[in-house]
Amino acid sequence: MLRATPMFIALALVAASVEAMAGYPDALVRRIGHPVTWIGRLISWGEGAWNSPDLSYGRRRGAGVALLLLLIAVSVAAGLAISGVAAQLLPPTLALLFCGVLASSLLAQRSLHSHVAAVATALERDGLEAGRRAVSMVVGRDTQALGDAAVGRAAIESLAENFSDGVVAPLLWMAVAGLPGAIAYKAINTADSMIGHKSERYRAFGWASARCDDLVNLPASRLSALWLALAAALRGGKPIAQVLATVRRDAGRHRSPNAGWPEAAMAAALGIRLAGPRVYGGVAVEDPWMGDGRSAVTPRDIRAALALYRTACGLQVALLLALLLTLLALGVAV
Repeated sequence: MLRATPMFIALALVAASVEAMAGYPDALVRRIGHPVTWIGRLISWGEGAWNSPDLSYGRRRGAGVALLLLLIAVSVAAGLAISGVAAQLLPPTLALLFCGVLASSLLAQRSLHSHVAAVATALERDGLEAGRRAVSMVVGRDTQALGDAAVGRAAIESLAENFSDGVVAPLLWMAVAGLPGAIAYKAINTADSMIGHKSERYRAFGWASARCDDLVNLPASRLSALWLALAAALRGGKPIAQVLATVRRDAGRHRSPNAGWPEAAMAAALGIRLAGPRVYGGVAVEDPWMGDGRSAVTPRDIRAALALYRTACGLQVALLLALLLTLLALGVAV
């Protein structure tokens, strides 16, 4: 049975603190890569070996299930091995710090902030074309036809959605299932990003990854909306009840069962509208709007969204610390 323990919560605290301060250094990426790229290689191998167009729909779907199970098994085994070896070779505190530093690579607090801030800076300093190039680094939609406001909305939407699946979700799974749970979550999320599409090639093979990603992100998406609502209130913005009322009304309108929750919360907290019509792969998508505010988003709104994001991240760390101290005070064993 999954349950938060002082050790797992402490691991999440260390990981969040290390990642916020240092991120994942570019020099390390160049030298050894990143856990996401390692997971991606396994997914690419499985997709190339098992997703044959000559197979029936059912067999391709079964192959996708097999790949997902392999990813989870390898991830859990890796997490258990790393944790076990660290516990055997290092004193408890050093083992925790070692695993926490490794676990920090599974979070995206700092990198997400940097990429979204770069969009605001590009629009402010160099204009629309620079803004389009910057936002293309964080969104999957076509950016060449976006105007200034659409670039700003895309950046804020990416910030909201990735706050949920790049920050809240891995920390949540780390707190309840330790390093194995966090690695497994990252593998599922990466598989969804790579093969969880409704294209002809991936509709069958990526079905399991997409559905599993929806499931493991469900609690984090709701929690991320709450963090954003609380952050807005702490910063003297919209009342919590008002933000959550918009979330309840608009979250279900989103094509994703999870992305609408943080996006609706962000829109309500900032007094803007997000989502709406956009273009993916040259195809116009008439999505409904999230929120009741203005759609003419400016770089100032991106900066406000980043401030809200920082506060929400801080709230998470504060809760983890409070939980850890409470469990220790109650005498719960590490």
